[in-house]
Amino acid sequence: MTAPSDILVRRAEARDVGALGELGAALMRTHYTFDGLRFLEPGQGAEGGYARFLQSQLDEDDAIVFVAEQRSRIVGYVYGAIEPLSWKELRDECGYIHDLLVLPEARRTGVGEALLEAAIDWLREQRMPRVVLSTAAQNESAQRLFERRGFRSTMVEMTLEL
Repeated sequence: MTAPSDILVRRAEARDVGALGELGAALMRTHYTFDGLRFLEPGQGAEGGYARFLQSQLDEDDAIVFVAEQRSRIVGYVYGAIEPLSWKELRDECGYIHDLLVLPEARRTGVGEALLEAAIDWLREQRMPRVVLSTAAQNESAQRLFERRGFRSTMVEMTLEL
């Protein structure tokens, strides 16, 4: 599936920060709904906090934020970064896709695939040997997207509340 012809996937810019904050807060709300004990509560100011965080990543050499724009409206984004070797995680340097979100009205149209592909292409250009990501256990539609693209399960996160 390819993105609709009226979708432009491009590198995020400073002018996109407000929309990115709203999308990031929507991502937080989605995860919090999945498991309110595991995920950070999207309290008051979540939009501003996420906007500041993603804005801080826009000029980083080892990170990328792409947006999907439809008729001058941001309908999704992806945030990825180069992560160094980690003895804690038993993995070599890799590309890591931290966030991928598409607004409900633009889902199942190819927007998510186009954003994912843009991030993978950028990570390939950075000579990363692999791309790693995590997805909420309940997010089966995202898991199907990642599996269609060739991702495989390698770890299962488990949580114990104390």
